[in-house]
Amino acid sequence: MTEGTEVNLNAITQSHAESEIPGGAVLLEFAHALVGGEAHALAEARVKLEAAMGTEVVVDAAGVVSNFERMVRIADGTGIPLGESLAARSEPVREELDLERFRRGIAK
Repeated sequence: MTEGTEVNLNAITQSHAESEIPGGAVLLEFAHALVGGEAHALAEARVKLEAAMGTEVVVDAAGVVSNFERMVRIADGTGIPLGESLAARSEPVREELDLERFRRGIAK
């Protein structure tokens, strides 16, 4: 990855959108499968990711997804707020993805 590369964040929530990240589609499929809990889907996604990007990327992606999932669950479970600085920096992303819909109980 190159810092400053433009990406389409809508690929996270809209299955038809392209992220513009090299290998983004297989990475996203792997991430969804990893947290989805279906062993067959995970095995299939892992094979696709390894074929497309190699074993090291599978290991790195599994680590990133797992750590993120852990951190989010801890923060959510304990009620930790974002904090002023992170809230300000992440506002454009949260708005673009309409993440507040989860607080409103409206999933798209």
